[in-house]
Amino acid sequence: MAFIDYYQVLGIDKKASDKDIKNAYRKLARKHHPDLNPNDTEANKKFQQLNEANEVLSDPEKRKKYDQYGENWQHGEAYEQQARQQQQSRRQGGYTGGEASSFEGFGDSDFSDFFQSMFGQGGGSARGGQAKYRGQDYNAELHLNLKDTAETQKQTLTVNNKNIRITIPAGVENGQTIKIAGHGGPGVNGGPAGDLYITFSITDDPRFKRDGSDLYQNVKLDLYTAVLGGDVTVDTLNGKVKIKVKPETQNGTKVKLKGKGMPVYKRANESGDLYITYDIQLPVNLTEKQKKLFEELAKGE
Repeated sequence: MAFIDYYQVLGIDKKASDKDIKNAYRKLARKHHPDLNPNDTEANKKFQQLNEANEVLSDPEKRKKYDQYGENWQHGEAYEQQARQQQQSRRQGGYTGGEASSFEGFGDSDFSDFFQSMFGQGGGSARGGQAKYRGQDYNAELHLNLKDTAETQKQTLTVNNKNIRITIPAGVENGQTIKIAGHGGPGVNGGPAGDLYITFSITDDPRFKRDGSDLYQNVKLDLYTAVLGGDVTVDTLNGKVKIKVKPETQNGTKVKLKGKGMPVYKRANESGDLYITYDIQLPVNLTEKQKKLFEELAKGE
């Protein structure tokens, strides 16, 4: 996989602050988001690179390793361990100098050659073998609306120019992350591939408020139906339903529609409930006759 300059991807320099990184990522992610560029493969590729760059540079430890080791940043710890082992071997073989740091004795060319020997690019390692390393994990964000999450569905994502068909279980929640094993970066020297982590971003629905698998909805109810009783039609995720209103229903009354909420994640045939709260609307623009009727009611006649 070709080396990607994460600073160049985000359009910032190496002295950029955490705030600079965050602002640059947000600005470019909005511009190249797949939802705004549905048929643009270049924009999709750029979006994946932005996620990858942000994941590394927004993490202080990962950024430190990236600045130090460049394209081999993921294997920095392995490098330091190998360096210590080589220094130990030198001491056992007659080296009597003082305690050296992990980097002492390695020039730029030695540093590069060392990685090549580890990764099989320039021959075998000191013992004739080639170390295997796991590939990089990838992170992606998938935007859905509430209705999308009400049933299991399949979607195709493009990651590193490869199409990946995934199944999204019904009932996923905002901010939830799932792992797609083996769909991250390729391993080194036959090592296993990394994993793909997908975080779901679910937009708010104007009709419902979600709390786990339960849904909540305010429903307007006219005064006459509230007083006399009757029927009212309400929205659910699966369409409209008609429910009975009891006479003399008070403002703020709650009604539960069992099983009309969200599917419970990975629990077949289980759903939460839908809670209806009545918001009684007072009549306006009354006629004189209607006003007189209310006056008579007020007098108890």
